Amino acid sequence: MRKLTYALTLSATLIAAGAAHAEDTVMVGGQSMYPSKDIVDNAVNSADHTTLVAAVKAAGLVETLKGKGPFTVFAPTNAAFAKLPAGTVETLVKPENKATLTKILTYHVVPGRYGYAKLESAIKQGNGKAELPTASGGKLAFTQNGPHNIAVTDEGGHSANISTYDVSQSNGVINVIDTVLMPK
Repeated sequence: MRKLTYALTLSATLIAAGAAHAEDTVMVGGQSMYPSKDIVDNAVNSADHTTLVAAVKAAGLVETLKGKGPFTVFAPTNAAFAKLPAGTVETLVKPENKATLTKILTYHVVPGRYGYAKLESAIKQGNGKAELPTASGGKLAFTQNGPHNIAVTDEGGHSANISTYDVSQSNGVINVIDTVLMPK
């Protein structure tokens, strides 16, 4: 009887721990994103971000994005990259275009942690618009675009919607976007 009670208690504890752990994750690209992993280690598991991961590798930014941070990455999906003119991605990942690719990718990175609540607060404080500096030296503009929807606009006026917010990472946060943003 004592063994049965112990087994049931252990099972209940494991189930509760698994449920609590599942609550801490967000599904992106069909996979759980774990707050204990860094930006790169989570992104490589997302089926929706294979193009972004390949571009990060081609630009030599893996170690940077595995760094301490904190970083906020506005992560374009494969579908976002597919919106670019034909051949753009293939051209950008060539070694001779590494500087351009690096500038584009670091334009999607903002120093600090900016989840939905912090972005919304910044927009309210800015009377409907917030601007944040990117790691590439540019700026991204943020506006409220309906209830619980924030749009991100690049310096050329192109907008992306954030489709998934607050994907916590050990070194920052990822917000998934539907369009590739371009620096000046």
